[in-house]
Amino acid sequence: MEEKIKRILLDLGADVCGIAGVEKFKSAPKGFRPTDIYPDCKSVVVFARRLPRGLTHVSPRMIYLNANNLTLAEVDRIGLAACNAIEAAGGIAVPVPCDSPYESWNGERMEGRGLLSMRHAALLAGIGSMGKNTLIMNKQLGNMINIGALLTNLVLKSDPPAEKLCREGCQICLKSCPQNALDGVTVDQKLCRQYTYTTTARGFDVCNCNRCRTLCPFSLGAEVQPLSLDSNPDVSV
Repeated sequence: MEEKIKRILLDLGADVCGIAGVEKFKSAPKGFRPTDIYPDCKSVVVFARRLPRGLTHVSPRMIYLNANNLTLAEVDRIGLAACNAIEAAGGIAVPVPCDSPYESWNGERMEGRGLLSMRHAALLAGIGSMGKNTLIMNKQLGNMINIGALLTNLVLKSDPPAEKLCREGCQICLKSCPQNALDGVTVDQKLCRQYTYTTTARGFDVCNCNRCRTLCPFSLGAEVQPLSLDSNPDVSV
């Protein structure tokens, strides 16, 4: 059954797929567990869609942001279609918004939480490991991915954890952040948002920074870029 579910996601356009049993989410904050959304949830199916590698070679201001937003919409489309396919096969499935909407918002700290933490869901489903930039890194696809998830009442076998890629001494993402918003464990969303997301004079949304993503040695995956950087590189900001 697990391979059949994964094949549904891959055929719909996902680039990678993993599964985590609902018991793996027991340490998630109350209100953000799969069973808080869907009480009969037994398994969380997590998947990701890759972003073009060319986005690492251009300014993030407009082209990157546009592509990222389009990919987020594509992830939601894949999740919705997969739920319909699972239900046609006899299960029940609930698509979870991969980015928005969500209700949790701390205005003073400019901190928001999605209905389900996609990063942690991907970690638990073996999609990838967590970097100091708080991004999930997949061995083949790197961190240039957007993550989606669906909840189902089907009892499915969990995938094993992914290999850890982020090296202990590497501080590239931490040193390259112009806002010092990263501490190696979390991100200060207020510092990040204030610098990163603005608008043009015309009112179009723009993204001024994605350094923590693109400067990572594993941004495109462990099998794409050589691991030849010093453990403590001198990164100019």
